[in-house]
Amino acid sequence: MDDMDFPTPDASVESIAPSELKARIDGGEAVTLLDARMESDYEEWRIDGENVESINVPYFEFLDEEIDEDVLARIPDDREVTVLCAKGGASEFVAGALKDRGYDVNHLEDGMNGWARIYEAVEVERYDGSGTLVQYQRPSSGCLGYLVYDDGEAAVIDPLRAFTDRYLEDADELGVDLKYAIDTHVHADHISGVRTLDAEGVEGVVPEAAVDRGVTYADELTLAADGDEFRVGDATVETVSTPGHTSGMTSYLIDGELLATGDGLFVESVARPDLEEGDEGAEDAAKQLYESLQERVLALPDDTLVGGAHFSDSAVPAEDGTYTAPIGELRETMAALTMDEDEFVELILSDMPPRPANYEDIIATNLGQQEADDEEAFELELGPNNCAASQESLAGD
Repeated sequence: MDDMDFPTPDASVESIAPSELKARIDGGEAVTLLDARMESDYEEWRIDGENVESINVPYFEFLDEEIDEDVLARIPDDREVTVLCAKGGASEFVAGALKDRGYDVNHLEDGMNGWARIYEAVEVERYDGSGTLVQYQRPSSGCLGYLVYDDGEAAVIDPLRAFTDRYLEDADELGVDLKYAIDTHVHADHISGVRTLDAEGVEGVVPEAAVDRGVTYADELTLAADGDEFRVGDATVETVSTPGHTSGMTSYLIDGELLATGDGLFVESVARPDLEEGDEGAEDAAKQLYESLQERVLALPDDTLVGGAHFSDSAVPAEDGTYTAPIGELRETMAALTMDEDEFVELILSDMPPRPANYEDIIATNLGQQEADDEEAFELELGPNNCAASQESLAGD
């Protein structure tokens, strides 16, 4: 859509930075959005929130000099409206057309691409181990990562390639040496930053159990086997094998306080089991996931925090603003964690959302089997993550 050449609006249209829009939404301010993308793009991926009113009117409705009155009637004229699109071109044009007609409008700078570049760091206040633990949050796709640092050293878990420079800059600002970049598994929804960080002198770590999937660069990085430990100052990052979402799915127990579960367990759902072997292998993977959850995750003390690699639009953050929760709390609120194996497998297989956009290309890129430059990699991962099973069926009352 934004590849079209739109005429420059006669009226001067102000833009709003994605970070400012996010701050308004987080602050509880009522926000009205006019999304000018095609309906299919809107239905797949959009900006939501409890205080967000989102209206979808595709840009082509505004191309004629005389805009249909039924279209204009759908757009509030008693409040400010933020117009958005994919990259910012169509939204500026639409906002200009509306401003010419007396509407109070602005448009989102760089559109959904700009929204996808928001990346926030929030301290996990309930973490009581050595040093400090930070959760990285990417609201556009619900991606989460973790940075633990202590005594001049740091490790990042599940880094995103798009934010390689951010991790290095954060480490520099904190005055620590970014020692490790660690992946939990071969991701299907975003391009990993482990190799790009390794190229910058950070020790890249991938699960040994994931190598058999066809990782082409295994001999260039460090392989993490079940029980291996990585020291970060006085903190310890312990490798815990938790297959199910993928055969190589690996969690990392940070100083015995927080289990970074990757895509195995989230604060409101569990993993989907069909992204590696497809529907044919999903049942066996679901059984493996059940075993991992019961024997490796739920066997930990109830006060151990769980921090997954994703959160959904429906997830409620903890008081510290992070998407983390104690194992005991998850056991009480998530019905799937108290089912027997047959019930669990039947439920998981009965209600899975669409697979992540471009997941086959993303997996191949993360395996090193195909290449993508930075722009191609960024475009591949735009959209929802969809790495969890359905939240509606898995959550407790």
